[in-house]
Amino acid sequence: MQIIRYSFFGTKELFGSAPSSLLWLRYSSFLVMYPTGISSEVGLIYIALQFIKASEKYCIRMPNKWNYSFDYFYASILVLLVYVPGSPHMYTYMLGQRKKALAKSKTA
Repeated sequence: MQIIRYSFFGTKELFGSAPSSLLWLRYSSFLVMYPTGISSEVGLIYIALQFIKASEKYCIRMPNKWNYSFDYFYASILVLLVYVPGSPHMYTYMLGQRKKALAKSKTA
């Protein structure tokens, strides 16, 4: 996705505009890549939860000199709780950006 994005911006900077095919690719590739990326990230975090809990890696327990506690297991669950409902918002935002960009290219 970054290759497409940077090719688009690089071409736009060098030549003042990008070809319509690159514009379409820039604003359409997320249609496949977002669901794939989101589902794999959520799936991997979910699979890793049992190992995170068992290892207690990256956990800080009290008492300590900072009087602070952190549990990576619960932080991972929090990420999942934000990620899952936040994903449709990100996706619909990108659909709106795509609609604006492709509509703008047709009028230009």
